[in-house]
Amino acid sequence: MPKAIDREHSAAQEGAAHPERKLDWRKRMSDNIAYALLVYTGLQIWVTVHALKEGTTSLLPYLALIVLVAAIIPACRMFEGRWMGISDEAAADPEYRRAYRRDQLLLWLLAIGLPFALTGLFKAMAALF
Repeated sequence: MPKAIDREHSAAQEGAAHPERKLDWRKRMSDNIAYALLVYTGLQIWVTVHALKEGTTSLLPYLALIVLVAAIIPACRMFEGRWMGISDEAAADPEYRRAYRRDQLLLWLLAIGLPFALTGLFKAMAALF
């Protein structure tokens, strides 16, 4: 067997022997924050472009974009700070599951809901003025 294939085979066998990954709530939250930011950014761009295509001539869609970027960064830092501040032992403690799920749900509600909510608010303000 060639050495490269032999190494891959050995690595695959090691992975099969240890299918469990060490629980780390910090890494999981960090991953969620990264993915939520990607989703948030995509949604924000889509919502803003959609508002601009509707013929909005005001600067409100651009202002909404700035406010939304400014709003999400402190929220993500808050989540990350809360989870990065725990010890290695606590990061592997299954008892943190409920707190993790709560923060995960809140993070995703913000990432998905905030672009629509604030853009709707800015559209309503534009209609009034």
